[in-house]
Amino acid sequence: MQTLTVVTYNIHKGFSQFNRRVVVHELRERLRELNADIVFLQEAQGEHAHHPERHHNYPECAQHEFLAEEVWAHCAYGKNAVYEAGHHGNAILSRFPILQSLNKDISAHRFESRGLLHCEIELADRQRVHCLCVHFGLFAKGKREQTRALIEYVRNEIPPDALLIIAGDFNDWRNIMSRSLASELDMHDVFHMRSGKLARSYPAALPMLRMDRIYVRGFSVQQSEVHVGGDWQRLSDHAALSARLARHGRAEV
Repeated sequence: MQTLTVVTYNIHKGFSQFNRRVVVHELRERLRELNADIVFLQEAQGEHAHHPERHHNYPECAQHEFLAEEVWAHCAYGKNAVYEAGHHGNAILSRFPILQSLNKDISAHRFESRGLLHCEIELADRQRVHCLCVHFGLFAKGKREQTRALIEYVRNEIPPDALLIIAGDFNDWRNIMSRSLASELDMHDVFHMRSGKLARSYPAALPMLRMDRIYVRGFSVQQSEVHVGGDWQRLSDHAALSARLARHGRAEV
């Protein structure tokens, strides 16, 4: 199997930190530079009635469709947070066909709308990989419930020998969930596999907290990187993470 490059990024609804300016055009350029095969997005704006009126450069289509244009031929969106002006949620962009997708509500309470977007993707060699894009809540009790919901979903819906990637914003700065995913699903974070440490991804200006993850099963890790500074600066409150994966063989060192 050829290598597979994946990216996860909380894009903050296409606005810079503190919502000062529209950055979705710059986001698209930076993501294209990474040349990823599959992109996991959180806080992608599906619709907003007022943004096009207030910002002359705001895209006419949903943000995940705008970001995918001309590069990622296939995309799926999971609507999570719905409000009067519109909605936002998770999205997956893929160079390869998305055979099926499902969005599951994993909200722990009415104050935070959170979801799990599941796509089954067929790679160039006809191998299939299950991809789950998630965004967990801020509160400990809710995160415990969401971790359990994620584990039960994988056990019930995905074959145990299937290739699997779970990526997103877990808001798990105390790293409570990694042990559960390892012991119950045999899944491991790509940065921990490479260096023994999780990636620092928040806040993007000076990353201190380990909020974002890429967990894999059935892959080795050839490269992992946190994208901060330079052209990435001030695009979101989170840093983007990327990894190059391979189905067989050991990770390069």
